[in-house]
Amino acid sequence: MRFQDAARDARAVVYAGIQADPLVARLAALLAAATPAERWMARAAMNGERTDAEIWRRMFPALFGEGPAAELRDHSERLLAASLEVANRGEQARSSYRGAVVEELTAQLLARRGGVVKRERRVLFDGVPAEIHPYDVTVESQTRPEVYDCKWGARGINADVLNQLDDARAHAADEEIEITVALVVFDARRSAEIRVDRSSAPRDGTRLVALENIDELGVTHP
Repeated sequence: MRFQDAARDARAVVYAGIQADPLVARLAALLAAATPAERWMARAAMNGERTDAEIWRRMFPALFGEGPAAELRDHSERLLAASLEVANRGEQARSSYRGAVVEELTAQLLARRGGVVKRERRVLFDGVPAEIHPYDVTVESQTRPEVYDCKWGARGINADVLNQLDDARAHAADEEIEITVALVVFDARRSAEIRVDRSSAPRDGTRLVALENIDELGVTHP
């Protein structure tokens, strides 16, 4: 088993430009340090349905009202401002930015544990045709490698995603390698579970990480 950089096709080049936008890393860092309530607020704001900051302040008084400490209010304000920058990118660009933010957040949380964390990598096995699509985030350990596919919402979960993750697990097992395969969804766990349960693709060996437990990426080994 070995890792390889993804092919630099036109789509990858365009998406790499989005991934390199300082907004993505800045917003992911704010999310990594956020409370659960802040993350829900940011997710709602990035959907782009309401781009007036004052509306969000009224909807989340626990974050922006008189009660929270000044430090929390300041962090919430910076997170809201960055989230609205994504919301204002326009429908097509907004979707790509949100995906890039979830991937960057996943990478930043995984990096807290140390190890070699990389992006857009394929996993190759001897005698097995390479997957066309790379994994969003990888932890390239000699003892127990990890591969992650990241989704903004539960709607992004489909049979192709689940099959690709399970294929990596199965092929690694054939080479007597224990690999962690996981799906990270920046959405409610219940929504993700319902979507997964509706698929006939194998998923018993795939870990599901949702918005409620995303901090576990950085503090425990799967």
